[in-house]
Amino acid sequence: MLTSKEMAKIAVKALDDKKAQNIKVLATKDLTVLADYFIICTATSSTHIKTLSDEVEKQLEEHGETSLHREGYRDGGWVLVDFGCLVVHLFTKEVREFYSLERLWSDAPELDISSLITE
Repeated sequence: MLTSKEMAKIAVKALDDKKAQNIKVLATKDLTVLADYFIICTATSSTHIKTLSDEVEKQLEEHGETSLHREGYRDGGWVLVDFGCLVVHLFTKEVREFYSLERLWSDAPELDISSLITE
């Protein structure tokens, strides 16, 4: 079983490999019981969102972690994939700006993803 940080690393790498934009990892562990980390990123289209969602689920499943819930997959502008201790939020640019999760969770420290991608 992976730690939540190891899961976040795998998810970020999968998103980066599939060209997700503006990837942010927020450490929410001390702020909510919902998850240890929120990953937020932007996709260029609804097709790109599905590709990103599928890749994150595939990569984590290969490490024995399955999603508990996926929401919005058929809607187009956003998808949420819940892995329990990790929640991945995938948005188109416009939908991300509308929901503004970074502002909503502004108290959460942001992880430097460059270390997650290159490790």
